[in-house]
Amino acid sequence: MCGIAGFSGFNLSFKEDMGRWENVFEDIDKASQQSIKGDIYIKEHTASINGVSRVFNGLEYFISYTGEIYNKPELKTELEDKGYSFKSDSDEEIILCGFDFFGVDYIRKINGIFSLAIWDAQEETLYLVRDRLGIKPLFYTMKDKTLIFGSAIKFLLQFPTVEARLDRNGVSEIFGLGPARTPGIGVFKDFYEVLPGHYTVFNKNEFKEVCYWKLNAKPHEDNHDDTVENIKFLLIDSVEKQITPDVPLCTLLSGGVDSTIVTALTAKYMQEKHGKTIDTFSFDYEENSKHFKSSSFQPDEDRPWVDKAVKTLNTNHTYLECSNQTLADYLYKSVDAKDLPGMGDIDSSLLFFCEQITKTHKIALSGECSDEFFGGYPWFHKQDMLDANTFPWSRDMNARKQLLNRDLISSLDLETYTQMRYKNSIDIIPTLKGEAAEEKRRREISHLTMHWFMTTLIDRMERIGTYTGLNARVPYADHRIVEYLFNIPWELKRKDDVVKYLLRKSCEGILPNELLYRKKSPYPKTYNPGYEQLLINRLKDIFDDKNSLIHDLIDSEKINAFMQAPAEYGKPWFGQLMAGPQQMAYVIQIDYWLKKYKVKINI
Repeated sequence: MCGIAGFSGFNLSFKEDMGRWENVFEDIDKASQQSIKGDIYIKEHTASINGVSRVFNGLEYFISYTGEIYNKPELKTELEDKGYSFKSDSDEEIILCGFDFFGVDYIRKINGIFSLAIWDAQEETLYLVRDRLGIKPLFYTMKDKTLIFGSAIKFLLQFPTVEARLDRNGVSEIFGLGPARTPGIGVFKDFYEVLPGHYTVFNKNEFKEVCYWKLNAKPHEDNHDDTVENIKFLLIDSVEKQITPDVPLCTLLSGGVDSTIVTALTAKYMQEKHGKTIDTFSFDYEENSKHFKSSSFQPDEDRPWVDKAVKTLNTNHTYLECSNQTLADYLYKSVDAKDLPGMGDIDSSLLFFCEQITKTHKIALSGECSDEFFGGYPWFHKQDMLDANTFPWSRDMNARKQLLNRDLISSLDLETYTQMRYKNSIDIIPTLKGEAAEEKRRREISHLTMHWFMTTLIDRMERIGTYTGLNARVPYADHRIVEYLFNIPWELKRKDDVVKYLLRKSCEGILPNELLYRKKSPYPKTYNPGYEQLLINRLKDIFDDKNSLIHDLIDSEKINAFMQAPAEYGKPWFGQLMAGPQQMAYVIQIDYWLKKYKVKINI
């Protein structure tokens, strides 16, 4: 696991008790379950790990960083032209040199994913910075006027006096919004996250958060052909920028149009530029063909489409399969990876598959984050979802409350909490003067999807990738693509009534139409009844434990009735991904999370 952690305060002298703080970092190292490399750096008022320092004309800066810069050659050339020299090829040096010349606004020049801390020694100021789309996490809390930060929640919990406490808002996050969470909120009481596209400034005088990037509403002035060509250029450029040819690299090939396009572009680049055949991986579950159930959300199986893509693109392909037992066992490991209950077996399967991939590969390009910007999800198209005065992927609050105990239901108002978070999100969405009501609504849906649904999926991929040692890259989440697509009118995004028209049109000639115009299919789930039975057995064991905190949240009679009812696959309660079995898995993860993190509930 690669990560950062540290703390800064002006009422303590860390140097006087260096041994104590070294022990804190040793605990962080153990919590990560893998070594976080880097020297411990302790100044009078701040401490960091995994860091690099530079001195420019007597001015000293220190950086603690995790991430990837995709436009590093251009940045390095610009800085060399300004007189800077480099001792290494590290991202950290690029950032520090840029910070010295341009100040903190240098981050606007970076195309990449990152969370970082920069200590400006002469100004005695600490900056915490997160990438535009928030792909890399960065949490913080304030304790006794000391700012404690880390790229994982578990790191914050290693510091003395910091506890995992769950108040009314935290419980509402878990049951009213989960597995999504409010941007900037770390679920535990007084835990926060630097917002995407923001940085914080901390010194003796202030602590403030500054927005350095956000989407803006403006007229789209390109015609149809220019729009298609611009998208094609951006897609190709984003994929090629994220390819590291001298490191074992693969793509995640689901058989859907998004991952198949990424694979096609990667395969073409690797073959033409380096004479290499790209490796690809796909995922499935034991006996899934035998038990598959077609639905409007998942009309057909992925395997036949993977076969066609592999044959067309001539990739070196590996089919990975997960057993029922592994799928259930990894529910707990996925909580270890994310520090929060998540998407049930959607998480645990990805964790298992990433573990298998990292045996041979270090980098994987993924097809995620296309539906958010090209308009692929059903709530962009179905009128009842489009008109919902709430988050369209999570409209049915009754489904969320059906397992809660009566005392919790009466003490919490999940509807009000969810509406408050929804309204706060709507209020900050940029609008275009004179825009038609329906076009405005789709702009709102796009913005909501990016800042809520997409961040849930990105967090899943990033945390699990980091935990397993797989560098998972998402070319569709290039901020240039996001900015361009945000302002394209819907009539062009769904021209000729074709879902994700612009993506498909821009890639004509890259893929045959049979693959390019396949209907959307979400991340695969198991339909094996053997898996459901494993979940039921584990839930019974959990609720037999009368000392479990889960009884403060879930009604045992309701969960027993739920387990005896037929599993609902066609009525998801979170997007297209989480239905009946995932709800049972979510409860299992909550129970494990409460125990592992010694969570104290106070509502």
